[in-house]
Amino acid sequence: MTSPAILFVCLGNICRSPLAEAAFRSHGVDISRYRGRQVEAADFRRFSHIFALDLDNLAALRRIEPADATAKIGLLLDLVDGMEGQAVADPYYGPDEGFEETWEQVDRAALALVAQLGREHG
Repeated sequence: MTSPAILFVCLGNICRSPLAEAAFRSHGVDISRYRGRQVEAADFRRFSHIFALDLDNLAALRRIEPADATAKIGLLLDLVDGMEGQAVADPYYGPDEGFEETWEQVDRAALALVAQLGREHG
């Protein structure tokens, strides 16, 4: 069985998706080496899971999803009980406290994702 490969997607890839990746990797916040890029068709085969951080990005992923896609695609907060169907808070235009709310949401989702992957690959 292959190990999971996870891609987190948001519009600018400057705050929400890098925070999600940081939470999933180590619960640390050093995101200095991460770079945003456009999703490409190969990503739907390269990654086992692709998580959108909001509904607009989920719709965009569904529009470009190739017929031979193998990745499971969904909203990141669908992993968190009681938050299904919700977007991760976007802190970009708000006060600094918004980053704390975003971190709490992606941290909870990361813990749920680790548990799910443990069940799938355990």
